Amino acid sequence: MAHSKTELVGLPVAGGAPQAIELRHLRYFTAVADAGSFTHAAERIFIAQPTLSQQIRRLEEIVGTPLLQRRREGLRLTPAGTVLLDASRTVLSLVDHEVNRTRQAAGLGRPRLRVVVPPGLPDALAVEAASALRSAAAAANVEIAWLEAPLDAEFSLVRQRRADAGLGWLTASPEALPAPLDVMSLGDFEPDVWVPSRHPGARRGTISLDELARMDVIHGPRRLEPGIYDAWTRVLRTVNPRFEFTDPPLRHSLPMALAFAAAADRSTAVLTGPGVIAGSRPELTRMPRAMVSQDMVLAGLDHHPLAATAAVVWNGDLPRPLQQVLFDAADGITLSAAARAG
Repeated sequence: MAHSKTELVGLPVAGGAPQAIELRHLRYFTAVADAGSFTHAAERIFIAQPTLSQQIRRLEEIVGTPLLQRRREGLRLTPAGTVLLDASRTVLSLVDHEVNRTRQAAGLGRPRLRVVVPPGLPDALAVEAASALRSAAAAANVEIAWLEAPLDAEFSLVRQRRADAGLGWLTASPEALPAPLDVMSLGDFEPDVWVPSRHPGARRGTISLDELARMDVIHGPRRLEPGIYDAWTRVLRTVNPRFEFTDPPLRHSLPMALAFAAAADRSTAVLTGPGVIAGSRPELTRMPRAMVSQDMVLAGLDHHPLAATAAVVWNGDLPRPLQQVLFDAADGITLSAAARAG
């Protein structure tokens, strides 16, 4: 009997022929897990919600166990669902890679490298990285597919094979990244710290971690840079165990955050994401009065306790030509970052 080209595996059932899991089942299941609801998943993959629900129920029947828990607050993966989700990402990524290689062999396309760039990166670093990647990819006749999405400390989008590589922040040593991820560091960066002009740190041009941890600190929403947000919270809690960041009351904007900090009843600082080469000492800078109701002063953090390492992270099982594109691009970025720091 001929099998469908999308058939993956046959599972026996009582009194009948084996039932087959197909690629579409895995794609539907992955879409639901990523979206967190059947409604949003159906919209993203352009399928009717009843059809999607029916296919997920069919998948659960084939596997023989529930994969999702339907709760009032949303969907949650069961332990079996977590295992299948990881396997589904691996299978779908492998199929996409091999189809791409097949197309290349037929002269229908170029190798493709999917790169995720989080929205919170400093403009200079993001622009330079994009330029270096485009140049290296063009030299190797590789196509780049850009994705803009937040990256957590584990680079889950890359580890789950939803992207081939990512440019983001390391909050631990490179050895702490889970397999099969590989990494190349680009340099250390630290945040800007804005303090009220009346604060003692404004006169010194620097502020200690202890002083910062005992102030209210406005920082961008956690979803923009979850890995950095959590890592810096842990560092500040070594000084003040009750420390919590204050999310900006309105959509993230530095001038707006400074305006709220300047008008606050308590001494309030504003902490940006990483953007300054670690060790470069800023000069005192004042925002124009038209932008804030009182002066806010840019100061440096003593001893650079909140530095973060910019890095390119990729799956170690990528084809060698794609890895070489990342090596070449990262080398160029590293040299340029070193030149700026010097």
